[in-house]
Amino acid sequence: MTDPLRLGIAGLGTVGVGVVKIVQQHADLLTARSGRPVTISAVSARSREKDRGVDISGYDWEDDPVALAKREDVDLLVELMGGEDGPAKAATEAAIAAGKDVVTANKAMLAHHGQAMAEAAEDAGRVIRFEAAVAGGIPVVKALTEGLAGNRITRVMGVMNGTCNYILTRMQSAGLSYDEVFEEANQLGFLEADPNLDVGGIDAGHKLALLSAIAYGTQVDFGGVALEGIGQVTIEDINQAAELGFRIKLLGVARLSGRGLEQRMTPCLVPANSPIGQLEGGTNMVVLEGDSVDQIVLRGPGAGEGPTASAVMADVLDIARGIRVSTFGQPARSLVAANRAAVATAAPYYLRLALRDKPGALAKVAAVLSDCGISIDRMRQRSHGGEDAPVLIVTHKTAAPSLQEALEALPRTDVVTGHPVALRIEDV
Repeated sequence: MTDPLRLGIAGLGTVGVGVVKIVQQHADLLTARSGRPVTISAVSARSREKDRGVDISGYDWEDDPVALAKREDVDLLVELMGGEDGPAKAATEAAIAAGKDVVTANKAMLAHHGQAMAEAAEDAGRVIRFEAAVAGGIPVVKALTEGLAGNRITRVMGVMNGTCNYILTRMQSAGLSYDEVFEEANQLGFLEADPNLDVGGIDAGHKLALLSAIAYGTQVDFGGVALEGIGQVTIEDINQAAELGFRIKLLGVARLSGRGLEQRMTPCLVPANSPIGQLEGGTNMVVLEGDSVDQIVLRGPGAGEGPTASAVMADVLDIARGIRVSTFGQPARSLVAANRAAVATAAPYYLRLALRDKPGALAKVAAVLSDCGISIDRMRQRSHGGEDAPVLIVTHKTAAPSLQEALEALPRTDVVTGHPVALRIEDV
């Protein structure tokens, strides 16, 4: 019989337990599909005594994940601890130095250290695989590195944080404020220990940076991702967008043009009848566009024990089969430094303003927009009972610098109160 692939699992949280369950429950299936047994030699976690609902008594225990990574009876480190630095980084580096392959779900670590780690692994003849780090159970990394390898990728786009999508869709369906749904999501355990990783767009930005590297052959450039969270999205914006035929999503977009690599993770309006517009709850969706394939849409659960463990095991089985793909789809040393686009691609925008109810107010707003080179596609003034009149504007395609100029100029007029709200409208 072919020698087994022996795993060392670092981290026994939700995903780690899911991986243990798959190895235990589907041993025959894994052997049949990979051509060799897949076994667990040892595990490591913070607490040895915690009841995790799965039997780990048959595996050796290591308090130190670095020691786990160096064990002679571990062929592959499965890193599921999380965290940009600390034990996860140390164990991953130790595994590579000891001649082990690594499978990880750690998008933060790879977004910040992926280039150096990929180079070290490939120099040692090892691989790092990270399907579970992006969009949970959706096989988007494999789609880019393998299924679409013959395409020049023209755009990567998607909803990559289920918590944000849950908050935005729940606000719309229940008519609740952001603060109310944020607290609800927190009580349900949907938010990270640091909620800003979710609602600030950081978690999703990590994922977008990884996909961009694969899609465009660039070194991971998380610092080049324009980030804006969903904290400023109000129920008023959601309702107004719906009346205009749109829904608001935290949308990641990456594209490479002659101006450079553009990466954005920001709230956007998308057509309500589009696949992304119809995406509900905690589900993720990634849209990939290539010059030969045109457009493919991948939809599925973006987190959770089963979906994420499924993605981990997809990488494990590839390694068991002897399939060895470079971390980012091509040799790490061939990746080029990302040339960041100075400005985002022009697009229509949704603007919400509060105007003093006085003659000539709309004319002054139109004049400011015109002076900034912005043309109006649609304008709507809603009925109101107070002194300020809410006004909605949809622009034609507008360059981001022109929009910023207008946003700075409008409050200086004597008719606009407060700060205007501007959200990009993305063509999906």
